[in-house]
Amino acid sequence: MRLLWLVTAIWAFSFSLIGEFLAATVDPYLAVSSRMLLALLLFSPFLLKYRTAPKLALQLAGIGAVQLGLMYLLLYHSFLYLSVAEVLLFTILTPVYISILDYYWRFKKLHWRWLGPALLAVAGALVMRYQQLSSDFRLGLLLIQGANLCFAFGQVAYRRLAVGNVGSQKQHFGWFFVGATIVSLFATALFANWQRQPDTPLEYGILLWLGLVASGLGYWLWNAGARQVSANQLAVMNNVLIPAGLLVNFVFWQHAVNWWTFSTGSGLIMLSLWLAASTNQDNHANKTAATNTAD
Repeated sequence: MRLLWLVTAIWAFSFSLIGEFLAATVDPYLAVSSRMLLALLLFSPFLLKYRTAPKLALQLAGIGAVQLGLMYLLLYHSFLYLSVAEVLLFTILTPVYISILDYYWRFKKLHWRWLGPALLAVAGALVMRYQQLSSDFRLGLLLIQGANLCFAFGQVAYRRLAVGNVGSQKQHFGWFFVGATIVSLFATALFANWQRQPDTPLEYGILLWLGLVASGLGYWLWNAGARQVSANQLAVMNNVLIPAGLLVNFVFWQHAVNWWTFSTGSGLIMLSLWLAASTNQDNHANKTAATNTAD
């Protein structure tokens, strides 16, 4: 869990920087493609030094293309149909997709009772993020759920790879950003507004932080951490970023916070995290598989 908590802190601060200094001036496609290129540059020495089996390289590139490249493409298209608040609201369903995908991937069936922690995490995020919806939100909702599925799929797929411990994973993780970079550059070529390029030292500095730390180190450590916890713990941690981000915005930028909804929602998410840790989905799944084999 320590890796997931560390990356949550990094991402909470990074999202705040994006909202304060980049969102209004820098095109999001340009920002994402620059982040992916910088992350790829960070891992390029390992790609040059260590040989990766072609099958593993393709698997990692495919996961990166979906988890980041396609996810960002769908996410930013959703802004054509949704307000920022609606986008943030609709992203809270990712934990459910992770729990479903992980369990079904292994056992080709579902046990809905094991969705409890993920659903509770969604409820906690809903308390903090709910607002009145616009009348034409449906297409945007579908796009966001596509983005949620892409991000969930990438995390679950990475859990299934044979890539060794955290240290050895960095030798091959650059291929993840190869896939993500290809898709993000393609999206940038098609949809970017080239008039909204970064043009101040502060904006370039933030992009360097986002590319090398939040994206490069962040996604490596997050996916590595995803392999060290149960599926439900991973699912819930996807929504811990919401109260963390709100808290950072309050502490550093004095954004208003509804403390009643914040404390209630955070309490539900922490409760869901405790349930995920105490109800070990993986042990139950193994017992179920053993029973079926014995039958």
